Amino acid sequence: MFPENTSHRPAEQAVTIHQPAPIAPYPAAPVLPVQPAGVPSVTSIVLPDGRVLTGYAIDHHQPEPVTAKPLVSRTAVNIALGGIGFGAVCGGLVLLTTFIAALAALVQQLIILAAVIFGGFIAVQVLTAGRERGATTVNIRKAVFKRNHFHG
Repeated sequence: MFPENTSHRPAEQAVTIHQPAPIAPYPAAPVLPVQPAGVPSVTSIVLPDGRVLTGYAIDHHQPEPVTAKPLVSRTAVNIALGGIGFGAVCGGLVLLTTFIAALAALVQQLIILAAVIFGGFIAVQVLTAGRERGATTVNIRKAVFKRNHFHG
């Protein structure tokens, strides 16, 4: 269905083999031959085109498991807790100011009540004092003030 790519074919490609270059040792460290602890096993793989690759099996390095990160960062948790604390403090301050205002209103009403009761008591004492002791009745007549002088 699609035209075949004729620019190159897998069989026509030149096979190049790259040999790894040995790493030069650190100059200060002496080079000592080290015998491997065990001979690794040789593995052969047959490719689909019939070629056979033979080499040593390499144990893959297993990375250390990564510790799972929490779903929410610690900074976000601290900010949220700070906001909740701030809201609680503000609510407490609102309640405190409301309590102080209510207490001030109560004290003001108690002072007014005491003034009314005490004033009523004084008025009753003054008005009933003349009747109980047999005081004389004083008639007040018209007084005339002429040129800042009293003429009775």
